[in-house]
Amino acid sequence: MDQYIERLEKEFSQVSNGFKNEKQRAKADFDTNDKSYIKELAYAAYRSEVYQVRMYGVFLFGHLSEDVEILNFMRESVSKDENWRVQEVLAKAFDEFCKRTEFEKSLPVIDSWLQDKNPNTRRAVTEGLRIWTSRPYFKENPEEAIRRLADLKNDPSEYVRKSVGNALRDISKKHGALVAAELSAWDLSSKEIHQVYKLASKFIEK
Repeated sequence: MDQYIERLEKEFSQVSNGFKNEKQRAKADFDTNDKSYIKELAYAAYRSEVYQVRMYGVFLFGHLSEDVEILNFMRESVSKDENWRVQEVLAKAFDEFCKRTEFEKSLPVIDSWLQDKNPNTRRAVTEGLRIWTSRPYFKENPEEAIRRLADLKNDPSEYVRKSVGNALRDISKKHGALVAAELSAWDLSSKEIHQVYKLASKFIEK
């Protein structure tokens, strides 16, 4: 396993943009090995100093996330990774958890992550909500995604607020009336809320 990690470090470190290779390799390895081996491999990969290999490890965590231990590790440890690219993959790994668990059944976990003290944990969900209105449950109930995002419009983290604004903007492309109705109720005297409003209202007719 150590030799495999070393090979991944050499291979993945050659590419600094995107995550296609890491995602594809993680899926291939998950599909062709037993879960106990993959669990050990994921932890080993995440210990790497090469961020691309940690990204690969987080993709594996996503495939394993029905395991409560793995899901908690994502929330408590991966969310503290200082590399922003790893945080982007955390959002994708959480999306994988929701797909595997089913979105409606995932609501308690979604809401718990949205209330987490770590902004990276909250953002992992807001980035998911950005695309989930085309997925089961949220597709039929887009207001549930909008409401959860709107609850973070005054989030103390600018990182999260920008994600909220961009997510609402994207949702407004299909559900403009719902987003417009939500935005119309906001108090724009707050600088933080106004920042989110500017992003969210980009495609809303004034």
